[in-house]
Amino acid sequence: MGQKWISLACSIAISGAIAPVLAADNSTGEAGINAHKLHQPPYNLLGRKIAIGQVEIGRPGKFGVDKAVAWNPHVSLAGVFYRNTIAKSNENVDNHAMMVAGVMVSRDKKSPGVAPGAKLYSSAVGSLRQSGQAEECLATQHVALQNGGDVRAINFSFGESLQRDSRENASLDGNALLTQCIDWSGRVHDVLYAIAGNQGSGGIPIPTDQYNGIVTAYTAKRQGKFTKVDFANLSAKPVGSGSRLIKREINAGDRRAIGLVAPGNKLDLKDLEGKVNEVSGTSFAAPHITAAVALLQEYGDRQLRQSRSDWSIGSRRHEVMKAVLLNSVNKIKDKGDGLLLGMSRTILSKNNQTWLESDAYKDAKIPLDIEMGTGQLDAYRAYEQFSGGQWSPDKPVPSKGWDYRSVSANAFQDYILAKPLRQNSFVSITLTWDRLVELKDKNQNQQYDVGESFRDRGLNNLDIYLISKNETNPVTSACASTSQFDGVEHIFCQVPKAGQYKIRVQYRQKANEEKQSYALAWWTVSGN
Repeated sequence: MGQKWISLACSIAISGAIAPVLAADNSTGEAGINAHKLHQPPYNLLGRKIAIGQVEIGRPGKFGVDKAVAWNPHVSLAGVFYRNTIAKSNENVDNHAMMVAGVMVSRDKKSPGVAPGAKLYSSAVGSLRQSGQAEECLATQHVALQNGGDVRAINFSFGESLQRDSRENASLDGNALLTQCIDWSGRVHDVLYAIAGNQGSGGIPIPTDQYNGIVTAYTAKRQGKFTKVDFANLSAKPVGSGSRLIKREINAGDRRAIGLVAPGNKLDLKDLEGKVNEVSGTSFAAPHITAAVALLQEYGDRQLRQSRSDWSIGSRRHEVMKAVLLNSVNKIKDKGDGLLLGMSRTILSKNNQTWLESDAYKDAKIPLDIEMGTGQLDAYRAYEQFSGGQWSPDKPVPSKGWDYRSVSANAFQDYILAKPLRQNSFVSITLTWDRLVELKDKNQNQQYDVGESFRDRGLNNLDIYLISKNETNPVTSACASTSQFDGVEHIFCQVPKAGQYKIRVQYRQKANEEKQSYALAWWTVSGN
């Protein structure tokens, strides 16, 4: 079962033991998401005391519980489960799950994971012949409730086929049970879900049609750095001979799926026995995102303990993590003048196009590129974005920062940038908010039980604008993001002329509640 699923979802290629790699050259180092820089002084971020989760068909092995685990294992686990029960010794142990866990919390000195100090809780849903979306939701909820209900991010390196969905004419419309479960749990348990994107014929599309987490595609190395979206990702416009398949493997309608890309091609990861294997797939891209959250959250909790005036408990919100990660990516390499926000590399689509050539750059109604989302994850840049602090619209805000707040229907919040923006510099602004999914709780125990279902109450429509400080009409904005379908808006645009600007968050149309919570992150370049 495990090997069959792996061949569909992750395109694993095993090459056996190989020589260890230098940390800077692997996916978590400088060639990839640059997390190792945060491990070192003065940052000293390892994800300590931060709980993250993992849900898969199998689970990683735990030393002292499973015989398959090598002596002195590179991965230490906080807890292992079978769905919503304690895992039985030597059952549902899986190499794939072990390697995914290694990306997150490996303590191997030569090739550490993204957050080697994090507490990882992992649950196996078991054989697909004996489980379905209900059991997968049960396992997900169980992981979200670990660590006293304080789990900051959960990794999904597996998914369900539409062929197994019980709905008539099932499509990726956000309403599969597991997809609704993810969005409900993300909101209720305040967890950011990182979902492995779809790939390969037949694919694993459910729950890639979720709204409240992040779906990832994966990149391959070019000239020693991860910069190019790999061809195996099913993230393309439904045109040509394969259009019928693609339509069933990407989101229904105009809503985009991919939020970020992360390294996932030819990674060298250790299995249960401690042997190094070469693997590829979105399964190994998603855990880079999950574990990056642990690094940021360790930093955020450190700021809370220091009682910083520009910091609040809002730093723990999953919407904030999503906005920070999506806004701080690499898109286009900076020329050294800072106008491109200091980005360290250019990310390419399958056809070698940059973000500046995408419809997302040219059309305000499209916030995400269909192949690369907002760009490639960079843990250090995410730290820079997050460390800018939380700022209220009550007074002028600095050139870089974030906020967690709410806005009322048919109203707006304006964030006036304290300093003028440089002409021809780029701005990056991201707004995130949740789709409202509620549990139909038959027994009123406030938890999902097999046999229960969810209610989709829809997505309120929010927009963002970059407007000259003294303008009042958003129609005159320099830049805008105005999607009607996505739970994220993203602006990446060039400032047409130097001057003072403001960011407007507009609650355009109400689908459910009168007030909508949101997270906003911005990164701009001030003038001299």
